[in-house]
Amino acid sequence: MWAGRVGCRRGSAGQGDPTDTAERQEGPAPAMEGRQCYDLLVIGGGSGGLACAKEAAQLGKKVAVLDYVEPSPRGTRWGLGGTCVNVGCIPKKLMHQAALLGVMIRDAPHYGWGVAQAPHDWATMADAVQNHVKSLNWGHRVQLQDRKVKYFNVKASFVNTHTLCGVSKGGEETLLSAEHIVIATGGRPRYPTHIEGALEYGITSDDLFWLKESPGKTLVVGASYVALECAGLLTGLGLDTTLMIRSVPLRAFDQQMASLVIEHMAGHGTRVLQGCAPERVEKLPGRQLRVTWVDLASDRKDAGTFDTVLWAIGRVPETASLNLEKAGVRMNPVTGKILVDAQEATSIPHIYAIGDVAEGRPELTPTAIMAGRLLAQRLSGQTTDLMDYNNVPTTVFTPLEYGCVGLSEEAAVARHGEEHVEVYHAFYKPLEFTVPQRDASQCYIKMVCLREPPQLVLGLHFLGPNAGEVTQGFALGIKCGASYQQVMRTVGIHPTCAEEVAKLRISKRSGLDPTVTGC
Repeated sequence: MWAGRVGCRRGSAGQGDPTDTAERQEGPAPAMEGRQCYDLLVIGGGSGGLACAKEAAQLGKKVAVLDYVEPSPRGTRWGLGGTCVNVGCIPKKLMHQAALLGVMIRDAPHYGWGVAQAPHDWATMADAVQNHVKSLNWGHRVQLQDRKVKYFNVKASFVNTHTLCGVSKGGEETLLSAEHIVIATGGRPRYPTHIEGALEYGITSDDLFWLKESPGKTLVVGASYVALECAGLLTGLGLDTTLMIRSVPLRAFDQQMASLVIEHMAGHGTRVLQGCAPERVEKLPGRQLRVTWVDLASDRKDAGTFDTVLWAIGRVPETASLNLEKAGVRMNPVTGKILVDAQEATSIPHIYAIGDVAEGRPELTPTAIMAGRLLAQRLSGQTTDLMDYNNVPTTVFTPLEYGCVGLSEEAAVARHGEEHVEVYHAFYKPLEFTVPQRDASQCYIKMVCLREPPQLVLGLHFLGPNAGEVTQGFALGIKCGASYQQVMRTVGIHPTCAEEVAKLRISKRSGLDPTVTGC
């Protein structure tokens, strides 16, 4: 979003040295001709940045947002709203729903509906999804206007600690300064540039959700939640899909749950190549791509042809063109992310970073939104509350959804020791799966608790339908310090999948079969 160099002309009066330590720490921005002044400047028009800007404006601050979308290598561009709105959560969930509908259509005859299975029409789906995203782009523009937040469609870079230079698409430059500056530029998908043909012929999630035509036979490379979600929805839409994983899937998540997710995908149409790495992508006569890969265990090479190669191997923070060195803002040299403290402040006290661009923060839209709002409230003197990044719930929207909150089993054991951790678990069958005789072998729940009474709940992991809806409710209880005994005294809603959480009676330690039987 912010790639590319920005050269900004500076006024002649009283400029001083923008890297001077005293000026960075104490003094206001030096005088610059034609400068526009604000209480708060927000770089980045994604979820966190917009939330921060709107909250600050509502609390009486003079605020401006600077946002610019650098086109992807394939030329894809989009409007205001950041990754989540345009190329992430929103289009992903809608396409995931399209894939789930395909499964429901196959179930429908078992319930008495005379519904014929028809091939999926990508163009119709894409048009509907993209129109909804454009409506959200417009909605964000209207909201900024209503809140009296000034919007600049410019690429921003630091001139000094209080001043930014914004360059428009046409090259026009604008100088803006503020008492406080918030960096919320997010990240963009990583390309494996060491692989021949990767950049020339591959796409990323930045492109997938804006394709007008079906990607056809697709190779998805990666082990992240983005990789699994994309591969899952493409399979669900009836496309020949291969998922190539170099090492372990969903590395940051509970590994038992990750394995069950992969098992379900492999058993329901997605070809999974685990322990493999691509080496070359070549364009064949026509539109197809030939991909050569290596099996890392045997060192055996193989190849296949695909219509589309989708890279989902991680994301990189959008910091390269911000000229952070002009402001003295420190970054992690390995990750490229900005170092922040509990106040979201960088190494320069009046410059902040929130969301995916900040080191050590979860790359999740809701956390960025809440962090942005709390920051605006602190800057306005409304609160001293800090963002709490513990027990943040999330869901991976794979064909069988995986919701979780709190610690994984591995993290709990590492923190407390195996002898102090009790895990309650169950394999269950959703009632809706029974009539169409749908496979439920991977529907699984586990609750990770301290072993000592009252057995504080450390984490909950749910694999099954509507995992996000289920996890959201239990997240409140866990956030409030719920114990295993309290969950067991909670009356379940029958018949639901969520009630199975309140019926977890079998521990892993017991060795008993955790398969739920009966109603």
